[in-house]
Amino acid sequence: MPKKRKRQPPLHRDLTAGMVPDLDLVCNYIDSTGDKELDARILELAKSVSGVDDFCLLAEMISTAVGMARGTADHADFKLANRALKEMKKSSEIFGPFRGNRKVALFGSARTKPEEKEYQTAVKFSRRMVEEGFMTITGAGPGIMAAGNEGATAEHSFGLNITLPFEASANEFISGDPKLIDYNYFFTRKLAFVKEADAGVGMPGGVGTQDEVFEALTLIQTGKAKLYPIVCLDAPGGTYWKAWKQFVEEHLFRLGMISESDFSLFKVTDDVEEAIAEITGFYANFHSYRYVGDRLVIRLQTALSEAALKDLNQEFAAMVKSGEIKQGPALKEESNEPELAELPRIVLRHRRCDFGLLREFINAINEAEVES
Repeated sequence: MPKKRKRQPPLHRDLTAGMVPDLDLVCNYIDSTGDKELDARILELAKSVSGVDDFCLLAEMISTAVGMARGTADHADFKLANRALKEMKKSSEIFGPFRGNRKVALFGSARTKPEEKEYQTAVKFSRRMVEEGFMTITGAGPGIMAAGNEGATAEHSFGLNITLPFEASANEFISGDPKLIDYNYFFTRKLAFVKEADAGVGMPGGVGTQDEVFEALTLIQTGKAKLYPIVCLDAPGGTYWKAWKQFVEEHLFRLGMISESDFSLFKVTDDVEEAIAEITGFYANFHSYRYVGDRLVIRLQTALSEAALKDLNQEFAAMVKSGEIKQGPALKEESNEPELAELPRIVLRHRRCDFGLLREFINAINEAEVES
């Protein structure tokens, strides 16, 4: 049976962990359509829509669409933008009710058969993640994807199905479930995978699996997506990811194309329990983070001791642009997340580089002494 875990407060799921500003809503930044009268009508229309917190942003989106429709893009580009926006809207609608549930994205080969040990490992992993309070997100296809949905069951999983001529339908474990989403574009599907996940797990797979793992690593390494655990999981005794890591060491790191701290962004293992510990350990005390300008605000479940804070300042001074690492309450700029207001904060002026070091910093926070 799944553990009776406290449900997490809803998260904004901002892809980059950027701060949504507390706007005065003066709308000075909106691009003009070139027609002042039309601009004014668009702004009034946006203001009149109920349930919209940021009518300036809505007005800008409408102005952008008008610009495309008027010929700054050809018809095919206009159609692409419209369909992509509709797919993003659908994603938000499906994931919205589950904002407070931690989720793990599972990648792997569509060609893996149920009798293979990799399939069985994926079933076991996803089943265990349910026990740890996590839902599973898969690509909804056969192979490892089906194993993920089987292990988590439809109740605790999502299926992000891509329309392909040779894989037309979702697997039997997620087919017909309301949490199954169909995508025409890989890029909108990838966005959902990265944006909605709290961890990513790659199992042995082909070009698509490599693409998805490297996509997540690239976005996290460059600070374009929020940092979360990435695990490269083999079946017991498997060497797929060991060989992959050897390539990374010998052809990326040795030639100076990545940094040593980048190895902190992922873990290679053939042990399901070690994979689970890597993910759950990341959230042992760490809750989430956001940026307020150049300040990194890390929300914790329990405040750290003064001694622990002093140790962090000494060990991680290299990631601080100016000042020191401090602990305190929520910032006033975080008022749009009142459900997280009571969580203690670690605040520092972050250099916004070397996100492998940031991962090490979060690891240290999770292992640090807390207030008694």
